[in-house]
Amino acid sequence: MTVIGPDGQPRCTWATSAPEYIEYHDTEWGQEIRDDRGLFERMTLEGFQSGLSWITILRKRENFRKAFDHFDPHLIAAYGEDDFERLMADTGIVRNRLKINATIANARALLELEDGELTELLWSFQPENRPAPKTNDDVPATTPESIAMSKALKKKGFVFIGPTTAYALMQATGIVNDHLADCIAR
Repeated sequence: MTVIGPDGQPRCTWATSAPEYIEYHDTEWGQEIRDDRGLFERMTLEGFQSGLSWITILRKRENFRKAFDHFDPHLIAAYGEDDFERLMADTGIVRNRLKINATIANARALLELEDGELTELLWSFQPENRPAPKTNDDVPATTPESIAMSKALKKKGFVFIGPTTAYALMQATGIVNDHLADCIAR
């Protein structure tokens, strides 16, 4: 079941608890992203969200973009100890050693791929004919596709992308559409 937002429109139940959520839900979440850099940014942010509330990441997103050179994998892949220390001291982002190191490692893994290969790989896990969820209980935390995606990414050298994070990435980038059946954004 959806909830009615402040504008009288039905939305996914999570989408109305903060103004930032409404904007993100209506204009970004579930919209298709089909470029390596855009997918790399979302993969990174979903990784940083692990164990935290998405609103924390959403509110810090512009800080993340500045801190990580707008998610340019060429720049991030070249990060050294000084960059790591700069990021660990940046109060505008989530300062987590594992997640920062994963971002650097994933930028390096991305550069090992051909241009467009990450996009092709991620979208290859799009499920066919998935019914629209009617309630939040119909939305899984993982799927066979997200488990397979996680394994495929790990084989390509990506880290800190388990099946739950992979599924959140699939939702955020439109690989799956988990807007509830009667949601305005569906």
